[in-house]
Amino acid sequence: MFPKVPDQHKIGKPLVPNGLGVIYVLFTTVYLFLIYFSGIAQASNGVSAPLTLVVCVLFGGFMGLLDDWMDLKWRYKAFMPLIAALPLVYLAREYALRTSISLPLIGVIEFSEYYYFLIIPLIVMIVTNTVNQLGGLNGLETVCPAIILIGLMALSQSYLILMLGPLILWLALAALNIRGKVFVGNTGSFAIGMTIASFAVITDLKSSLLISILPYIFNSALILLTIFFIRERAKITFDGKKLVSDHRRSLVTLITYHRPLTERQVLAIISLLMVIFTTIALLIELPWPFF
Repeated sequence: MFPKVPDQHKIGKPLVPNGLGVIYVLFTTVYLFLIYFSGIAQASNGVSAPLTLVVCVLFGGFMGLLDDWMDLKWRYKAFMPLIAALPLVYLAREYALRTSISLPLIGVIEFSEYYYFLIIPLIVMIVTNTVNQLGGLNGLETVCPAIILIGLMALSQSYLILMLGPLILWLALAALNIRGKVFVGNTGSFAIGMTIASFAVITDLKSSLLISILPYIFNSALILLTIFFIRERAKITFDGKKLVSDHRRSLVTLITYHRPLTERQVLAIISLLMVIFTTIALLIELPWPFF
């Protein structure tokens, strides 16, 4: 059913089914519709969090399908997520969510009306694209987003039910992806990136999201700076056993710079970075009596 692509970092480059992220999109859609019709999540002025999240996930999956089929240029992929920000803007206004963001060492920054029409679109655009950019190795596109999503869910008990089912399915896909049995493709990476951004806006966890995705932002900054200034893309060499690079143009190539590592070792290092920053976000967000 799914097109197969070669696993570039395995001996013999075996063919692996690609695009299984569509399963996550379809399951999440059905799951959230059931949540909506069950009445578990209450609506405010006719605006429902499950339905808003459904729209965003579907659009993320649609973007991924377009990219898988047409290989979209980054100039289009960068700004397409702005369309998915529209239902989030409407929900944020109807739910009267905070228009401020609290940052460590800086304090509270109030954006007032600019939060709806500037900050929310930026959150969706940045998170979706940075999550999509960190990939290429088995597990990166599945394990790392799951770590951040688990952290956000731990801080939003009242909205936990929204992502419980989708998270379990995503972890199952991650287990297969780590073993090189399936690829989620751009469909999966865009959909999960959109999920993280939308869930953070709906649950009003903007500060936690910003801290958690710092490794993603660092990776994208490295990639974009090298493309803009030296017109070179990040590349990694596989010698049949280990990965190594001779430059530092992405997070993966920085970790493997003159340091041969296996695919699993690279995944472990980057996953650990995600755990560290997500834990920092949790510690900052949780009330002090917790300690």
